Amino acid sequence: MMDAHMIQAELDEIDDVWKQARFDSLPHVVEILTSQIPEDAIHSLREQRDAIEDIVDDVVRAYHSGFNKAFHNYSQILKVFSDSTSSVSSLKADLDKAKELLGSRNKQLHQLWYRSVTLRHIISLLDQIENVSQVPSKIEKYIAEKQYYAAVQLYLQSTSLLDREGINGVGALQDVRSDLSKLRGALFFKIVDDLHLHLYNKGEYSVKPILDCDVDSDITIIPVAKFSTSNGGHMGSRRTRSTRKLETDLSYNFSGENNRHSRTGPEREDENSQTGDDMDGGTSDGIPVNGIAEDNVNKNTKHSRSGLPSWLTKATPNEFIEMISKSESPIHVKYLQTMVECLASLGKLAAAGAMLSQKLRSTIHDLITSEIKTRAAAIDASRPRLDQVLRTVVSGRIHASSFQGAPTSNGTILKGISGLVSSSMSTMSPVQAAAQDLLDSILNQISQVLENHVVVGESMEAKSLTCSDSSSPSRANGDLNWLAESDITRATGGYSLSFALTVLQSECQQLICDILRATPDAATADAAVQTARLASKLPRKDSSNGAVDEGLSFAFRFTDTVFSTSGSQEGYGTGAVLAERGIYLIAAVYRPILQFTDKVSQLLPPKYSQLGNDGLQTFIENFVKDQFLPPVRVDYRNRVQDALASPAAFRPKSRPGASYEPSIENGRPVLQGPLAATRLANEVVSWAYPMPRYTSDFVEVAQALLERTLERCRAAYTEAVLGSLSSSIVGRPDFEQLMRQEPDSILLDSMQVQDLDKRSLEQVLDPDGLEVEMEINNLLLSYRPLKQEHLISDCNKLVLLAALSDSLEYVAVTIERLGQSTVGPSPGKGQEQAYHHRRTSSALTSSLGVLADKYQALSSECLRTLRIEIQLTALYHIQCMSGRNYMIDQDAEEPEDFVLSLSMQITRSDEELMPYIPSYNRKYIFGGICGLLCTYFIKVLTDMGTINIFGIRQVCQNCIGIEQALCALSSSDGNAIQQRLERVRTYYELLNLPFEALTAYVAEHHDVFTFSEFSGLLRVNVPGRELPADAVQLIGAALAPAM
Repeated sequence: MMDAHMIQAELDEIDDVWKQARFDSLPHVVEILTSQIPEDAIHSLREQRDAIEDIVDDVVRAYHSGFNKAFHNYSQILKVFSDSTSSVSSLKADLDKAKELLGSRNKQLHQLWYRSVTLRHIISLLDQIENVSQVPSKIEKYIAEKQYYAAVQLYLQSTSLLDREGINGVGALQDVRSDLSKLRGALFFKIVDDLHLHLYNKGEYSVKPILDCDVDSDITIIPVAKFSTSNGGHMGSRRTRSTRKLETDLSYNFSGENNRHSRTGPEREDENSQTGDDMDGGTSDGIPVNGIAEDNVNKNTKHSRSGLPSWLTKATPNEFIEMISKSESPIHVKYLQTMVECLASLGKLAAAGAMLSQKLRSTIHDLITSEIKTRAAAIDASRPRLDQVLRTVVSGRIHASSFQGAPTSNGTILKGISGLVSSSMSTMSPVQAAAQDLLDSILNQISQVLENHVVVGESMEAKSLTCSDSSSPSRANGDLNWLAESDITRATGGYSLSFALTVLQSECQQLICDILRATPDAATADAAVQTARLASKLPRKDSSNGAVDEGLSFAFRFTDTVFSTSGSQEGYGTGAVLAERGIYLIAAVYRPILQFTDKVSQLLPPKYSQLGNDGLQTFIENFVKDQFLPPVRVDYRNRVQDALASPAAFRPKSRPGASYEPSIENGRPVLQGPLAATRLANEVVSWAYPMPRYTSDFVEVAQALLERTLERCRAAYTEAVLGSLSSSIVGRPDFEQLMRQEPDSILLDSMQVQDLDKRSLEQVLDPDGLEVEMEINNLLLSYRPLKQEHLISDCNKLVLLAALSDSLEYVAVTIERLGQSTVGPSPGKGQEQAYHHRRTSSALTSSLGVLADKYQALSSECLRTLRIEIQLTALYHIQCMSGRNYMIDQDAEEPEDFVLSLSMQITRSDEELMPYIPSYNRKYIFGGICGLLCTYFIKVLTDMGTINIFGIRQVCQNCIGIEQALCALSSSDGNAIQQRLERVRTYYELLNLPFEALTAYVAEHHDVFTFSEFSGLLRVNVPGRELPADAVQLIGAALAPAM
């Protein structure tokens, strides 16, 4: 290969002087001759010459062969042109001779050509006649092989051929015409029957559920359907969205997804074998969802090598087959479209629609009944047989598994008919879970059937539009809605998507009424109006077509058939699978119904979207509003009244020697009346989760129940403290405010107590609030002398107050939890848009919070009353010390009798209250005794006339007895009690000191007692103690430096 760049570089090195056209050599010769070394200049010129010669040689070698070949080819071309010129001249001469010869025999040739054409036509007609005579047997073969589309094609071709001129007059073909007429009817009924089977997922190409609940296989675990609750906008069913335009387009112009190339069989099978979790009822690249899988389709539904389904392998290719091959729809959708195409080709859409309309209601009824019977059979099969029970009893060993479930034929054990339940069913009763599972399963099947009806209804509507007058301007512009709906329904024999949806919802409504044991009056006037409005949207009856009248009669009897239980449509027998039925199962069936209606709204095209909203959803909303909420209000109010009116409602359980249990499961002693009311309120509020739209109604019902309970608890409290001094003291606003300020009031709040450890709790109970405590004690001491009738002498009433306080605390905590549950997570984004509360969540929480505060306030009032009652009881026993002379002539070894009586009373009260209130509440109740008695002991000294040394020892012995009794309490703080009573003993022992020693003690311990307390020591008469006249002033002077 020659390098052009190298050649150019060599040429660039040559001086431009040598490249001039008019080269003058004389200057160069003179230059060489005048140079110092001429030989070198000549040598340089020779090297340049040799380089140029080498380049020329390379160019010649590279292009010589090419130039030679080009010259040779050019010479050959010239020779061919010369030969062609001579040949054309010869051909012209031959053509002129042929023209002269043919011109003489032109008429004979025309006659021969006409005879050949006639003979070919006759032979073709004979072949066609022979083929037509074999058509009936071929059609029968196609019918037997379920190649219905190929049979329809062959029938149409044959009938078209028989109508041609020249064949329509052949008498031998009359039998063929008769056979084809009969086969047309047989083919029509076969297609309608197969279409009916596939509509209800019973056909060969239908999508099967993941688990078939057949009685023979005894599968006892029934899956629960899951639906999406999204209410987002859509343009009709996603499953039919890509095929709707194809079916209504006369020329089958493909767009969107249908422009994709057809896929081969293995590729399509691999794609269809994948399942997703998309629960919106649509499809994704041919993958059906809604709890079913494409790989569950019958194994016969495989594509041929050409990409066509097996039922089209023998059909003649046309535009419809091309559309099916390019469509991304699932197998069963393609089959349904094929069946509708067959009926449209036969001109039997109206007849087929009439037959489908007649069978629709009975088929749906049978489908629901079959599901219920399957579940009933599974339950019966799971029960132990009598011989098994007898064998188990005789052997003396009864196992739990003997009654939980019996092995089935496939080795499974019944784990509960509910099967796969959602998390929301975990709080339901078994009957509610079974009802929700049953309705979920049935509505799942109904939704699958509705999907098929959407495909068939839209296909038949598109075909009816195709058969309409195509000359209309609107039709020519592509507007498919220019015809009246009544005209479309007439063309389909009364069958339409709106009619199918009406019947489906009607049967579902009857099933719901059967589950709820609803009477025919379950539909209110408003529901009847909604139903009538739904019926008014359906096409009017036309007496010109009997089939249309018969099909539409179901739609116009919607109101009657929904609520009528007489006639052939009897109940569904739900009692065989549900132990109980009634309106209180509405919480179990409400959410599946809304999910079903959301699913329906997603499946329906936009023009039918309002039908989905006016059916079951309107019925269930009206049922809840008119038939469920009023009985709930009355029933639960009566149940709470009965529970609160029971003799045992406010009777504490006998728990001798037991300890307090903080949980209901372990035996928390909550009173039966408040406990029953709380459980009923919990039950009512729990319905807010499946029915969030009525949260405010349920909360109002629960609030009314709890308010009634609070009133009854207030009455019980009033009855228990009637006539007592403690209740009147606690009722004083100033005294209540003081009790809220004292340090022990923190023990009234269980939440704060739980946040404090034991050390912090003891620190809180240290005498930091002595001023508040002293004011409270002075107020209590002002009520002396106390009488027996001022006290609550019945210990059972004290126990009732304690149990009532704990019960009120329990109800308050429960109410707070209810308030939190009402503002819990919402069901979903779509449901947030559908459910609008009449009251906001904050308002509901606020109202429940106020009610919980009322319960908490009454609970605290009970504890305050008990605290004051115990303090008054202690004061009642010890008030006899006032005005008494303690001139005792012997040393005291035991406390006085009133101290022993007080100790016994305190100990008994602690033992009686221990099982009913927690320890921190007992600490609060008994925590005020020590401070009150210490205050009393110091103040009572001024009321004593005379006290000697033995009297002082007796008072100290009384303090020791009280200390022992208080420290023995189950919730006492021994260190604080010892310190405070030790202070009292120290105070009385100061009476034994001479005045000089007392003055020195005051100067050294000025912070132990106050001036009034020190001066009180001087007011009592102590034999043998001498006091100066200005003793009080001297004590004040000793305290003056510290002050």
